Amino acid sequence: MRIFLAVVTAGMVIALASCTRTDSNAPKSGSDSVQAVSTSVEKEYYTCAMHPEIIRDKPGLCPICGMPLIKKSGQHTMSSGELALIRSVSLSPSQRVIANVSTTRAERSSLKKEINTVGVVDFAEPLQAKVTARFRGRIEKLHVNFTGETVHKRQPLFELYSPDLVSAEQELILAVNANHSYSTNGDGENQQRLLQAARDRLRVHFGMTTEQIEEVELRKQARTTLTFNSPIHGTVIRKEIQEGQYVDEGMLLYQLTDLSRVWIYLDVYEKDIRFIKVGKSVQITSEAYPNESFTGKVTFISPVLNGETRTVRVRTEFDNPNGKLKPQMYVKAQVSVPVNDVIVIPSSAVLSTGRRDVVWVEVKPNTFEPRSVMLGVHTESACEVLSGLKEGESIVATGGFMLESESQLQQPFAAGSEPAGGVMTHDDHKASTESKPNEVKIVVNGQFVPDVIHAEKGKTLKLSFYREEESGCINEVVFESLHIRRPLASLKTTTITLTPKKAGEITFTCGMDMVKGKIIVEK
Repeated sequence: MRIFLAVVTAGMVIALASCTRTDSNAPKSGSDSVQAVSTSVEKEYYTCAMHPEIIRDKPGLCPICGMPLIKKSGQHTMSSGELALIRSVSLSPSQRVIANVSTTRAERSSLKKEINTVGVVDFAEPLQAKVTARFRGRIEKLHVNFTGETVHKRQPLFELYSPDLVSAEQELILAVNANHSYSTNGDGENQQRLLQAARDRLRVHFGMTTEQIEEVELRKQARTTLTFNSPIHGTVIRKEIQEGQYVDEGMLLYQLTDLSRVWIYLDVYEKDIRFIKVGKSVQITSEAYPNESFTGKVTFISPVLNGETRTVRVRTEFDNPNGKLKPQMYVKAQVSVPVNDVIVIPSSAVLSTGRRDVVWVEVKPNTFEPRSVMLGVHTESACEVLSGLKEGESIVATGGFMLESESQLQQPFAAGSEPAGGVMTHDDHKASTESKPNEVKIVVNGQFVPDVIHAEKGKTLKLSFYREEESGCINEVVFESLHIRRPLASLKTTTITLTPKKAGEITFTCGMDMVKGKIIVEK
């Protein structure tokens, strides 16, 4: 019994020690330049010279181009430090000159973000006026007889005859005579109120001016027509009447607008709307005046996003004293936004893989390694770096593609896992390797990975779409030729099973037809 207890106790001590060593040797995250993962590969593997992302454990043909796979030798287990080491590229001084590799410093500076968009000129709503009929009558004479004519404030527009107007004027004349008579007898208070009521009726209901009312009182003769004047200085954009036409109360007769100031509506993409503020200066140009620019300002930003164009409507205001900006004219607009005190690098230093942006950093003299970065504001010549680089680090300004090519030649396994300088993670390795013949797992994160799938005619194919993003435009997948449309829920797997009936290609896209993939069906 004692021997049995001793054996059990020794076994427990050994197991505990083994667990402790395993925990202490576990890989730790936190590297600045590479992700802290361990990647296991076979000692010998086969890859394609044209497509190094294709890795197989036995000879065969490349599923993309059909070339024979070539045999390569690899390492057994690579830690994060070893991954960084094999991704580094060292050049001799002469090789550096031949490859045209030049470096610069990541420094703090200022950028000017330029947002380019298009817009349409429109009327300024506060500068419009509508002239309507205040009472029923007949148009006796038109002083402004065509659309587009410029009118001045208080310029006569038309003359209107109405029996009701004549009756109201005669009532005013009678009230004036009665008021004069009763004022002589000493009882003119009531008549004064009746006189004022007759004046108010002509002014409020019929729209007569004080001068016109005084003229009727002085002449003591009713006018058969009433002349209506323009309420503003502007241009006639609508004319709805002709001479001799009968009009009803409330009918629209003229629509006027002042074109000395116009509104221009711009469509700004949602990625740029954070830079647009009310009061921001805007520059526009037009094909009608290619060598002339106009300056205005932002006056209103729509609170609603257009779901079809993914743009926000922005209203700007421009002075237009010479009338050059005409409504419905198309213009090109530019908004300049300064971005101060940020880390800036040349645009030529950034290599984009589609999933991440990479910069080559000179860690030692003539030794370079890739670094994933997050970019902010872009211009034609420079980029803002939000994370991934520190101020003062030496980066490759030109020749980054040569370093990437050299890295792929030196280590095709590491290079092929992430083109343009990225470091392959465990998830990337699973996405790049071929799935089972009848099942393919597709990762959705701004794109479909993989986006090219090989299948066999008449054999059932199971597609498992895993959307690993909570936001983004890929929220559904569409097989138009198969009449299949399925929503893709965030952080969940959506499975679609299909059986190709004939050889060829089957295209699948996102709901907006911007991100695409294809299934190559072989006989």
